[in-house]
Amino acid sequence: MQLNQLPGAPGGGSRSDLVVNQDDLGAVGHEAFVLHSDLGKQVDIAGVGADNSGSGSTMQAAASLKIHNFALGPALETTVSTWTSQQKSLLQACAHISNHLDYSKASYAKDDDAIEASIRGRDGSALPVSRLNEYFK
Repeated sequence: MQLNQLPGAPGGGSRSDLVVNQDDLGAVGHEAFVLHSDLGKQVDIAGVGADNSGSGSTMQAAASLKIHNFALGPALETTVSTWTSQQKSLLQACAHISNHLDYSKASYAKDDDAIEASIRGRDGSALPVSRLNEYFK
């Protein structure tokens, strides 16, 4: 198996670890937030051209078609209802991704700080890698 141009190791194993940088998590979380914001503004067909009762122009057209016994009226209502449901699901997914990655980024930063603090020398200086390797023999 080969991933990101690294040759695969015999037997499927690998000597490399999966690395995710906090900047990567933040960037993906930010993009999910931006997508959430853009979707909320640009895909709301139910609320566009809303009248005093809050009914958007598409639903107004559906009601008018329905009154005049056009089959398109109920079909248009169903379309708007389905679209709105799907829009809400997508917005929730974007919010979940954004919030989870923001949380993960903060959590990993705390973990890194705790690990760094726990591997200090007696004088408080960072323990060199050569010393860390002694613990694994």
